[in-house]
Amino acid sequence: MRLPVRTRLALLAGGMAGGLSRAARRGNGTTISGRVALVLDPQALSRLARGRRSAVVSGTNGKTTTTRLLAEALRTHGMVAHNDRGANMPTGLVACLARDVDAPLAALEVDEPWLPTVVAAVDPRVVVLLNLSRDQLDRVGEVALLAHRWRAALAVPRSGSVVVANADDPHVAWAAMGADRVAWVAAGQAWRADSVLCPACSRLLARVGQEYSCRCGFRRPQVGWRLVDDPGRDGGDAGTYVRDPDGRKHRLDLSLPGRVNQSNALIAVAAAAQMGVAVDEAAAAMARVREIAGRYARVDLAGRALRLLLAKNPAGWAVALDLLRPPAECPTVVVAVNARAADGRDPSWLWDVPFEALGGRHVLVAGDRRADVAVRLAYAGVELEIVDGGVAEAARRLGPGSLVDVLANYTAFDDALAAAGGRGTASTPAASTPDAHHG
Repeated sequence: MRLPVRTRLALLAGGMAGGLSRAARRGNGTTISGRVALVLDPQALSRLARGRRSAVVSGTNGKTTTTRLLAEALRTHGMVAHNDRGANMPTGLVACLARDVDAPLAALEVDEPWLPTVVAAVDPRVVVLLNLSRDQLDRVGEVALLAHRWRAALAVPRSGSVVVANADDPHVAWAAMGADRVAWVAAGQAWRADSVLCPACSRLLARVGQEYSCRCGFRRPQVGWRLVDDPGRDGGDAGTYVRDPDGRKHRLDLSLPGRVNQSNALIAVAAAAQMGVAVDEAAAAMARVREIAGRYARVDLAGRALRLLLAKNPAGWAVALDLLRPPAECPTVVVAVNARAADGRDPSWLWDVPFEALGGRHVLVAGDRRADVAVRLAYAGVELEIVDGGVAEAARRLGPGSLVDVLANYTAFDDALAAAGGRGTASTPAASTPDAHHG
């Protein structure tokens, strides 16, 4: 890729700043290198994106997983620039594209408030919209406000661009309706507490199953992509399939657990199809993914085997609780919550999490906000034990050889992964990279 001299010098300076950051052990250098480059050349992102076929993925939950699955599918067609280190604001995207400057394809996770800016700069072939729910209101803002910003950004005509949108989320559907071309996906919406009102007129939405409608005329769009569970009663193979807009079924076998990841894969398959990747080819590539930045990984910590689950907001925690193994198999669970800059300082969201699902288990409560969690669990009637410290300290309370599920938010998850000898999560704005937001 031929870049202007100013851009090349800006990237060189950014690379030096990143190297100094790593040498000083202040972080992996991703955010600072992009920040320096953008200061020296404010057009660096658009110039680095020019000439590539790019897909951008945004939403409150699932964007790191969906982007990774999409990147794996795109790799069947060539080199892919992918911000797998999780820095998903413009600074991180600049560093990502500079790192793989010759990659003809790009799969980019984008922080929700930054989506309009990134879409304008990158001019992506595909824009993937997953879901919108409450998450760090002090930084991100209200869900309805985000939906309005997304709709305005997508209403700008772009030749050849298509939006791949979750039709089951009213806020996402309303935002995507501003675009010229939309591929609608039935990716589901388990958490509905933040989409009670119509995003078009603020009246109460009427719901029946996944269908929703409003007196103003807003309603769930017709869906082209969906998941189909085949029990195999008619001689076919039992399993989960992707049904494409032409009615064809494609087998979906994932290594990642849970229906939520099948939904993430469904929307990634639909996005890959818009980029020219055959559905079966995309699904086969996604099946090889076994963990996402340490999520769902089993790690050894102090001789105890821990399975790590990341959750960051009420919607994400509700999904993570569903992924726990049965109480008979996993009677003890570790819950670790911090409230640092990367997590959001306000832990009041704990009261919206359905922690009652932990009834019948013994819960070890760790992290900076363990007292807040303990109060919430006490009201939920959950047996608990407070541990001074983080996940590592909680692990030492367990018997050697124990296999325990760990539910943790961003920095608590990062601390656990680091204590087990792994790298920090690729999707958290760790303390060393304070603006490299989530997924």
